Amino acid sequence: MAVGTEKERKDALKKRATLYIINRENVDWLVSKSGIPFDFDMVVVDELSSFKSYSAKRFKSLLKVRPTVKRIVGLTGTPSSNGLMDLWAQFRILDLGQRLGRYITHYRSAYFKPDKRNGQIIFSYKPQPGAEEKIYSQISDITISMKSSDYLKMPECVINQVPVYLNEKEWSIYSKFRDEMVASLGEEEIDAANAAVLSGKLLQMANGAVYGENDKAHTIHDRKLDALEDLIEGANGKPVLVAYWYKHDLERIQKRFTARQIKTPKDIEDWNDGNIPVAVIHPASAGHGLNLQSGGSTLIWFGLTWSLELYQQTNARLYRQGQKDTVVIHHIITKGTIDEDVMTALTRKEKSQASLIDAVKAKLEVKR
Repeated sequence: MAVGTEKERKDALKKRATLYIINRENVDWLVSKSGIPFDFDMVVVDELSSFKSYSAKRFKSLLKVRPTVKRIVGLTGTPSSNGLMDLWAQFRILDLGQRLGRYITHYRSAYFKPDKRNGQIIFSYKPQPGAEEKIYSQISDITISMKSSDYLKMPECVINQVPVYLNEKEWSIYSKFRDEMVASLGEEEIDAANAAVLSGKLLQMANGAVYGENDKAHTIHDRKLDALEDLIEGANGKPVLVAYWYKHDLERIQKRFTARQIKTPKDIEDWNDGNIPVAVIHPASAGHGLNLQSGGSTLIWFGLTWSLELYQQTNARLYRQGQKDTVVIHHIITKGTIDEDVMTALTRKEKSQASLIDAVKAKLEVKR
């Protein structure tokens, strides 16, 4: 295990072993700074989708030493969480550009066309007609997909939306800010400099509070907290896991409920032992790798994320092998707000990714 301080990592890598394990945050260090020769016969990249950004240091570093690796395997449950553009960097590492091209510009021109733009500035691309099938065909010979639901005996998963409604005053604040990108909250004026900032602040408002100057949170409503209280009571004593997105969400949840944040191995152990009635996690820090299926089967999304990858990975903390009970995933949705847009976007991305997975699914006999 090459983890810990730099000295501890170096000492571990200098020891003779069959298998070395390092986290992805240290890939750039290993290649560029450690001074350890990169002479590994095989590389297994867990969560390959974390290498989807071709501008990231970890991608560039691994690509630099990729020609010296005889065999490489990438593992991911979310290969194209934000669309087919995500695939290029991952397959560039796997096959050095044989299937999807050596350059992102060639990949874009071959399979995509400009979508949103401002003059000569292109903000996004969309697949050309027939591009999905062509891409799937190109990568199918080195891609195998196995859904856990096809090969493991999984419990039922119930997806539920819990609507909450703003009153006239609360809706007035939200809608004015959405339309004018500025709102007065007490003595302070909140504004949004651009569409990205506006999107983030609208999500905050839908959750019940919004940051102003000096990271001061202004409470607008408690609709989601009230709904969360009803869901916790409805669980009849069963542990619930709550996913939050903003720090003020966490603060308001912990002010209303006795809720413990899942951060340490001890937290995970206590949760899986059933000793935490209400636990809270942030998708970005707890979305990957945690086994929480033994502690409960109810997940409540207090605040949503645009990221399909984090969304699916967080759901998979409970809905995974070893879960014995029906998993219930609640989404608290503030009606008429950007919450509805996020749910629509997640569903649309999920369908696109499902198409990819189905296109390359392993044709293996399923034995029940």
